[in-house]
Parts: sequence; C-alpha cells; structure tokens
Amino acid sequence: MFKQKILVTGGNGRFAKVLKKQNPGLNLYFASKKECNILDEKSILTVIKKIKPSVVLHTAALSRPMKIHEHNIIKSIELNIVGTANLVKICSKLKIKIVYFSTSYVYEGRKGNYSEDSPLKPFNNYGLSKLGGECSVSMYKNSLILRITMTEKPFMYKKAYNNLISNYMYHEDLVKMLPKLIKERGIINVGGKSQSVYSFAKKNNDKIIKIKANSNLKMPLQQSMSLKKLYKIMK
Repeated sequence: MFKQKILVTGGNGRFAKVLKKQNPGLNLYFASKKECNILDEKSILTVIKKIKPSVVLHTAALSRPMKIHEHNIIKSIELNIVGTANLVKICSKLKIKIVYFSTSYVYEGRKGNYSEDSPLKPFNNYGLSKLGGECSVSMYKNSLILRITMTEKPFMYKKAYNNLISNYMYHEDLVKMLPKLIKERGIINVGGKSQSVYSFAKKNNDKIIKIKANSNLKMPLQQSMSLKKLYKIMK
C-alpha cells in the first residue's frame, strides 16, 4: 500500500469517480471544485493545509467537448494552464510532489509510436492547453507527468474508426497502474495496446459499427505512443 496522503483535484470528475470506487490501496482525499478551486491559490492552500498531502494527483481539467477549446480559449487556458501553474507554485513552495494527468494529444499524431522524448506538436487546442500545463509541471523536479490515452467503460460511442491508431484503455486500467506509477518522476506514456479505436471498442461491444475516418475529421490517424517505459515500470 502507498501510505502517503494523496490529494486528488477534480474529485467529482469522471476518472476520480472510478478511482474512488475501485481504490487500489491508496490513501486518497478527493477534493471537489468547490473545496479546491485551482484558479484560486488561497483555495488550494487552504485544502492543502487541511489535508497535509505528500502528493497532489492533479486530475482536474477541461476536456470534453473538444470544441470548447476552439470556441472558448479563455476557459481552456484558465483551467488547463493557469490552474495547473497555480498548483505547481504551491506544491513547489511546500515541497509536495505533483502528478499531472496530460494527454497523448501533445504529440503530432502523424507517425505514431511516439516516445516520451519525441518532439511535441499538439494538433488541436486541447493538446496545446495540456502541453501548457506540462510546461509548468516540468519546471518543478518533484513531479510526474502522465501522458494518458483513456476513456470511459463501456465505450461511449456506437461507431469507431478502424484507421485511427491509438493506445486507448479504460479508466479502470489506469486505476490498477497508479500504485506503481505514482512513485515515479519525469514523464511516462500511459495507455493500452496500440490498435485501431474500432479494435479496442469491439472487445467489449460486438455491436460496435466500423467506420473509416476521412479528411473531414481534421485529426491525425497515427496517434500511438511507445509504452516501453510503462512496461518496464509495471514489471
């Protein structure tokens, strides 16, 4: 068991709810947006002084719908960049480790098999906003960045692309990995087997409809990451 106290931001979010339900032996405290407003440094400091965590697991973020990052860049910047920077500033002052949930969208997505050292070139504003958060986290050495590709279970769509290659996994899969991952520092790609989104979805839903992504999708199709570092840690 990882006995150190862990403060989870975004305590009512999609992943946090799964983590709360299937806690794999972590000493967790889930802070709601009301209790820990990442845009208010006083709010952050108050909950940290109350809980006295050794680690902050930063899951609070603006993600879906993806269009919001194009239509409301201020909200995207505030929540994913400024809010993350606020947490890093306080964690660095108090010498608390921060674990940041990033995304595979920080990579260009045109060649695939991206390693943690590959050049970064986000293909949409969501990826840019998460990379912005990464920048502040990377400046603080007592930190861990997880570039994650995950989704809810069951797969939330009736159709899936057979030519978009990624590393999708379910929230439940990451929950199982966390006790080992949370001890690390640096940057780690986190996901499942490299495969088409259709192949991933079909394993839990035989009725999923196979479709092909075309140029109108405006999304690169080779989004897979190298998971060598992850596999080594999980062994």
